[in-house]
Amino acid sequence: MRAVDVWALGGPEVLELVDAPRPVPGAGEVLVRVHAVGVNPADWKLRRGLVDGVGLVPPFRLGLDFSGVVEETGEEVFGLVMSQWGAYAEYVAVPSAALAPKPAGLDHVTAAASPTAVLTAAQALDDVRPGQRVLIHAAAGGVGHVAVQVAKARGAYVIGTARSANHEFLRELGADELIDHTVADFTSAVSDVDVVCDLVGGDYGARSLRVLRPDGVLIDAQGNDATEDPRYRRFHVQPSGAALARAVDGVRVHVSQVLPLEDAAKAHELSESGRVRGKIVLTV
Repeated sequence: MRAVDVWALGGPEVLELVDAPRPVPGAGEVLVRVHAVGVNPADWKLRRGLVDGVGLVPPFRLGLDFSGVVEETGEEVFGLVMSQWGAYAEYVAVPSAALAPKPAGLDHVTAAASPTAVLTAAQALDDVRPGQRVLIHAAAGGVGHVAVQVAKARGAYVIGTARSANHEFLRELGADELIDHTVADFTSAVSDVDVVCDLVGGDYGARSLRVLRPDGVLIDAQGNDATEDPRYRRFHVQPSGAALARAVDGVRVHVSQVLPLEDAAKAHELSESGRVRGKIVLTV
């Protein structure tokens, strides 16, 4: 089969299109013929060796999100896989518990864009209550634009940081208040926040504490510098087909660009720019 593998840590040029053996499913796994695979910021961070605690050693294969067809049964499915041999390939072996039936209303491209974004937003914001003020950093990104919808559906007042070019897009998704982080410091523009969903990392954590209520919570999905504060909560998404099937209903996932698997390096360059609205998807 065709696959795109990482043979050395580094820039997009280390992604190599190869002929690889078709995976053999293990206990509790099924073989899925991949139609499309989502590109996440985690992909290029893993490619560069920037994700603490993961410890992937080349060679390995990226690709968390995918949509395709179960080889044995023909069922259309989508899901999130965490493996050294991910979904940048024509076939992927996946735990059956991580799979959800692909909704009839979703094509494979949109389905492949959905799992990480939908599960992260739904799980990270699980405790949001009506009337709370929720601040979402990188609100126009792959997870961010879904988090806006999830928080709004749970009755929150939603504030987002995003470039002004994305403000109209985010208002259509339900954002109540928007801050262009390139021209304004969000710490001066907002206060009394109940929940911060940090999808940026770095110093955004410590800065976010300044706008957070004493009883608020900072949900860190990227890794930041606020770990000593009792309001800090580190978040890691958990694959679950059942949870994905529930969470995807009623959520709009925006796909900004579709490229063939062979152009994975170009997709990584775009993702690494930090200016992607929604998701990038590779077709297989």
